[in-house]
Amino acid sequence: MKQERSSFSSRLGFVLAAAGSAVGLGNLWRFPYLAAKYGGGIFLLVYLILVVSFGFALMITEIAIGRKTRLSCIGAYKALDRRFGFLGWIAAFVPVIITPYYCVIGGWVMKYLFEFVSGGAMATADGGDYFNSFIGFDADSIGSTMLDFSGPTPWFLIFVLLTALVVIFGVEKGIERASRFMMPVLAVLAILIAIYSLTIDGAMTGLKYYLMPDFSKFSASTVLGALGQMFYSMSLAMGIMITYGSYMQRENILEHSVTQIEVFDTLFAFVAGLMIIPAVVAFNGGDPSQINAGPGLMFVTLPMVFESMAFGTVVGAVFFLLVLFAALTSSISLMETIVSVVMDKTPLKRRPTTILMTVVVLLVGIPSCLGYGPWAGITIIGMQFLDFFDFLSNSVLMPIVAFLTCILIGHVVGTKVIADEVKQGANAFHREKLHRVMVRWIAPVLLMAILLSELATKVFGLFTI
Repeated sequence: MKQERSSFSSRLGFVLAAAGSAVGLGNLWRFPYLAAKYGGGIFLLVYLILVVSFGFALMITEIAIGRKTRLSCIGAYKALDRRFGFLGWIAAFVPVIITPYYCVIGGWVMKYLFEFVSGGAMATADGGDYFNSFIGFDADSIGSTMLDFSGPTPWFLIFVLLTALVVIFGVEKGIERASRFMMPVLAVLAILIAIYSLTIDGAMTGLKYYLMPDFSKFSASTVLGALGQMFYSMSLAMGIMITYGSYMQRENILEHSVTQIEVFDTLFAFVAGLMIIPAVVAFNGGDPSQINAGPGLMFVTLPMVFESMAFGTVVGAVFFLLVLFAALTSSISLMETIVSVVMDKTPLKRRPTTILMTVVVLLVGIPSCLGYGPWAGITIIGMQFLDFFDFLSNSVLMPIVAFLTCILIGHVVGTKVIADEVKQGANAFHREKLHRVMVRWIAPVLLMAILLSELATKVFGLFTI
């Protein structure tokens, strides 16, 4: 017997949950770096144009697929066309890969928050030695690694359990309730830190660079960088938006909801830039090129920036609390996608499914957790476990899923399927022509550009994005 489908209680609940999924670590440690690298204001302008065109078309497609079929990604693609049933399995595999290593990074965030709250902030501002020692922690045995809070494993375990605790309570009582609390708090904290960042001596140089477009800095790399960031930032091509769409009430106006998600995600990325770029530029004496990406920005550079500030320990604690909330809202959506797939394909209820998936996440995440420490000697195509899983999911599978989704909707079942669903509960689909052109012709080309540029960068080393 088919299980009754859960749903969000309101459009606001859906928007906050979906926006929470989109607002994650990528906004905080990748967007500011790319903005600084590719010309500041011109990158920001290109990013905004892509969000309202390319991003909108893909997001509304996925959410509409979910709401129309009322299924998770495996069943949803098959319901549209049986020949594309395989695509649902690929999409479902993406969060299975991402969730474990994402929770490992979430554990790192918890460790740094603990250090700033408990008075150990100064130890983290040492140019990277603390971070490398932490993730490279090597105890006498795996068992002692699991129990020693000097290493990453216990923090990974706690983060996974926090994520599972929200998911186990379900869509309305778990995900929606958590999102209603965390998203407003996250927004307030981000704005407060951004305001404080702008008061630092020398911050105006970074602000001007970030906001003023310099068209002489425009290049193909600017477009590719903005395109890739926007694609990953909006939680596309990993089954999340299809799953959340399947929980969306039909009377909610889908186009308005997607616009609100876009606005929230883009504003958060913009504010992340305001938090980080002026402060780091001031710290580096006015040089935006010194802003690095990924863990290096968050766990090495920023602690040194906070250490140089007045009230830096407080600001750092608030920052890592913000990052923790952003990481949790995304990890919740990732785990929920996996749980939804299993519940759709088996007779298992939510609680046993969540417990089972928690165990799977813990087991799959251990290699990423220990990959810089006891298992550092083991690599896959020259990459540590975490880096390989990130490459496989973000650089290969996600662009392929999105490309084939465009082929399915644009050239097999037709964009009218999406347009008709969008018009449910609304009188019109205002950006229908834009959606049709993007999904049929432009998005597939852009997605191939993402895939090829990522492969050229990370496998063949031809250029860097």
